[in-house]
This record gives sequence, C-alpha cells and structure tokens, in this order.
Amino acid sequence: MTTRIVVPDLGESVVEATVGEWLKKEGDRVAAGESLVSLETDKVDLDVAATQSGVLGKIERKTGEDVQIGDLLAVIEEEGGQAAPAKSAPQDEQNGKGPAPATEPTAPKTEVTPAAEIANPENAKAEEASIDGVESESRATPVAKRMAAEKGVDIGEIAGAGPGGRVTKHDVESYVQERESAKPAPVAEAKPEARAAAPSTPAPQLAPTRQDEERIRMSRRRRTIAERLVEAQQTAAMLTTFNEVDMKAIMDLRQRRRDDFKTRFGVGLGFMSFFVKASIGALKLFPPINGSIDGNDIILHHYYDIGIAVGSEEGLVVPVVRNADRMTFAEIEKSINTMVEKVQGGTLSLEDLRGGTFTITNGGVFGSLLSTPILNPPQVGILGMHKIEQRAVVVNNEIVIRPMMYVALTYDHRIVDGREAVQFLVALKRLLEDPEELLLAG
Repeated sequence: MTTRIVVPDLGESVVEATVGEWLKKEGDRVAAGESLVSLETDKVDLDVAATQSGVLGKIERKTGEDVQIGDLLAVIEEEGGQAAPAKSAPQDEQNGKGPAPATEPTAPKTEVTPAAEIANPENAKAEEASIDGVESESRATPVAKRMAAEKGVDIGEIAGAGPGGRVTKHDVESYVQERESAKPAPVAEAKPEARAAAPSTPAPQLAPTRQDEERIRMSRRRRTIAERLVEAQQTAAMLTTFNEVDMKAIMDLRQRRRDDFKTRFGVGLGFMSFFVKASIGALKLFPPINGSIDGNDIILHHYYDIGIAVGSEEGLVVPVVRNADRMTFAEIEKSINTMVEKVQGGTLSLEDLRGGTFTITNGGVFGSLLSTPILNPPQVGILGMHKIEQRAVVVNNEIVIRPMMYVALTYDHRIVDGREAVQFLVALKRLLEDPEELLLAG
C-alpha cells in the first residue's frame, strides 16, 4: 500500500511554499506523526508529518523547489520488504485506490531568533544575561538543535553568532561546512547510472565567483518580504512625516510605578504599551490612518488590531495584538511578551500574523536615531519609534537636557493627506508627553 505525502493547506492567503529541508532520506523507516520535511512559507515554516508508518519511497520535490497546495512531495510504502518503485503511486490510482488524504502539518514554527525585544529594551538585556548562565544546548534555536543532531554535531562546540550568543541554523551549517572542507578530498566516484538519471537541462551552478564570496539561497520568507516591499513602493504613494517626543514624563512614571506594576500584574511596564495606547488615541481622531484601500473603495476599520514588528533570522515578522483598544496597559504588555516568546520558541502561528490595521516598529532597539519605515500593505500607516537620546531643548524659555525620541509616520498619500498625518503625530506627541491625558484618552 502506498500513501501520498502532499502539500497541505498552508493557511489563509498562503497558496505556495518552498521545500526546505528533508528530515528523512529515501529508504528511511518513518513512524506515523513523524516529521518528514519542512516547508517554508512567506509567514511561518511548517513541518509535514507522515500519516502512517512505513518506508519513505521516492522524494518527488527537492530542497529549494517551489510547490503549491496538493502537490506531491513523496510517497510512503507499506513496511515489510523493499520499497515499491517510484511509479507505484500512480499505479495505485490506476487500480482505483485513489490518493490517500493529505498530511496535516504539525504545529507551525518559525526559524527565527529574537533580533530585539521590541516591547521593552530592558527585557532584552535580561534575556542576554540569562543566556550566559544556561548550558550550551538551551542557548540554541530549536532548528539549530535538530540540525546538529542530524549532522552528528556536538552543539556545545559551535560558537553562536545570534543575539546573546545563541546558536542558529546558519551557525550549524557553517560549522559543518568548515568541518567537511578540512577533510581530504574524496576520490571521484560518479556512477554512470546516476549520470543517466540526471535531467537533460541541469540547473545552473550557484558557485561563488571568488573564494572569499558566499552564495546563499534566499528563503521563501525573505523572497516574499522583498516582493512585498517592492510592491509597497510601486503601488502606494508613500510619504513620511516626523516629530519628536519628550520622553521624560513616561520615563519618570515608569520609574515610580515599575516595581508596583510588576508586583500587581506580573509583567514589566515597557514603552510599547504607552505607544500602542497613544497610537490608538490618535487613530480615533484620524480614522483614515487606521483604514485600508480595496480597489476604488476606502475601508475604515472601527477596531484596532495593532501589529508589532519583530526582527528575526529569516526577516521581519509582525504579530498582531487584536482589539488593543479594549486592553489595559498590563494586558498589552502580556500580549506583546507572549508574541515575543513565540518568536523565540518558534511557535508563532499564521493566526498570530493575520490582519492588522496599523503597525508600530521600533528601530531604536538597534540604535536607529531616524528612519522612514515602509508600509505593511494593505495598511496605510506605520509608526516608527527610535532611540531615546539626551538632547538640549528649550522648555519654558530655558535650555534643558531631556530624553528625546524622534517618531516617524509613513502613510499612503492616496487616502491620507499631509495635514492629517502631521496632526496625527502632534496628537501622539501630546498624549505621550502627558500620561494623564493618555489615560483619559484610553
């Protein structure tokens, strides 16, 4: 009996994937529920599992190939002897058995590590401090651990280049490549039959042109990010306006209430909850910035699903805090922390990334003083936070030193005018510089 392993349903709006890494080889015995191959999508990576025990037969799609829902990936032959030939799957269909049901993906995962703790920079420092005190295995990403086990590599010997010294997939790949290159070159053992089976038009070799160059295949997520960013540049009339915010009132409030907030709610009071609340207050004053464009129609969203941009190994991901206008400061902080933990643990789901009406990105955690963020279509507004810098400013006709932050709003000029964009940032500034008004507006 032959079971077909096909590309499963990939989730809302996702119709295509790229074959990542095969976790089993042809001829390997597999158990029901055991992961066979990883599929890369533009949002998360999915493991496709075996639906029955047996022997993995012919692998139809190789690493790097693009596939669509329902495409045949491989076949599993019934255990109990030699695997049936590769054409047994079509023969089963001719015999009237029909294809077996599509395999279901295991829990979605992302091959990412936290490039920054977006909600609270202080949490990032605590994370780095905790990493130094744990054993080497726990400082590696789940994908890196799995790859090291498959390659027979002691992960403790690998130096991590990720945040806080975490070992990533690319660290393992580099270590294995260096180890293999140190071995003596093997005697050529090309087999005639293997050459005969090669395709008539082989794919072009992606060899580097110099010894000090490296060519890396672009992941499905990185390709999609590139396409979406170019699309945003080509289809939206993007414009960015700036303002600056005196962060002293918020920093003083956090200093006074930090310990009490942590004791009462079990979560730290970060800057992001203030910016989420202030953004919602300003969006209520200027509804088109919380809208989107559908053809010739403007859609005004009377709910506030705020996307929080988080950097990862494979590129930017934007998990969404849903109905943020109904949340308290503590609930917003807990929701953001949960999303960041999912990114770190590789458990972010498609549902976590779906939708969103407005996005906030914090380049300040990387040290950015000023930037022009790019829209996240179909949204028409994105707020950029930046590094807090002590600067001389004039307050009540006196020059004083204050913690200042530049903020940037990129907007789609097709439905948002410059007047609205500027007034949005003015309202945001007023709410952030007066937390009491922010509390009333919230």
